[in-house]
Amino acid sequence: MKNSNYIRVFTGDFMAVQRVFLELESENICAVIKDESESGRLAGFASSIQGFQDILVHKDELDKALSIMETLASSLKTKSSESPF
Repeated sequence: MKNSNYIRVFTGDFMAVQRVFLELESENICAVIKDESESGRLAGFASSIQGFQDILVHKDELDKALSIMETLASSLKTKSSESPF
């Protein structure tokens, strides 16, 4: 994918990818989920990285996508550091 206009901005498990994807979609960013293991399975091949997916965005939307992901990451850090007690 050297000549692609799409850039990988996130890699993670299904749940994390869905969270990031929905966040990007809510800001009208047209993200693409790439699942090598599913593509390989459909083609009859095995994948070495089961369950991990990539999110790609068009290079024109990269800055906006990265800004959203930074906000999401800081939000998750804040929530995880809060004590439930």
